[in-house]
Amino acid sequence: MEVRLLAHTPEPDAIVAASARICYSNITSGELLQGEEENLSQKLIANLFTSGHLSTFEHVSFTFGIDGLSRVASHQLVRHRIASFSQQSQRYVKMSDDVVIPPSVKANPEALSLFQEQADSAHDAYKLLTEKFNIPKEDARFILPHGHATNLVMTMNARELHHFFRLRLCRRAQWEIHELARKMLILVREKAPVLFAKAGPSCIFGKCEESRSCNQPYRDMEELLTCSKN
Repeated sequence: MEVRLLAHTPEPDAIVAASARICYSNITSGELLQGEEENLSQKLIANLFTSGHLSTFEHVSFTFGIDGLSRVASHQLVRHRIASFSQQSQRYVKMSDDVVIPPSVKANPEALSLFQEQADSAHDAYKLLTEKFNIPKEDARFILPHGHATNLVMTMNARELHHFFRLRLCRRAQWEIHELARKMLILVREKAPVLFAKAGPSCIFGKCEESRSCNQPYRDMEELLTCSKN
């Protein structure tokens, strides 16, 4: 899986801080933005996060290019409805034989052999349907596995990203979307370190919010950012 940050709102930390201050100031938004100071923004954004005043986080957004994600994971991803998605179409694009293989399958040679055999068989049938029988791609795709790789572009605002990271960086999250979230968090922290200083699962910043805890809380942010489940 490859994840790229394609675009983002310029100066995201400053924009969120200025948008919060406009609520309590009689000067213009432009003047507020010009007067932003890094140390003041850090304190203000921390207070916004603690108080739950997250509507200000919605003023900045981030656009990601995601390649090599399985359809299994993309179906989980689109459940985050406060986001915009543009995904590779199996109706119009001829599919290759790229399939995402789970780590548990890779670790077992016999299971890997069976998995690959079945995936190859499905793709061979797809090719026959489209090339020999002239079945439309939109119908032939029904035979492709859920693990078939896909590419997409996704945009989320910072508030939804916090929600996404809280859920998908939990140790109990499915391994592939967990890895996606980890790579995304690394990218956004480079551009907005203050805004995402406390992004992640609840166990890092308090206590676990899951009804069924994994009982293995992350020690700190460093462990989270370097902990790959695949």
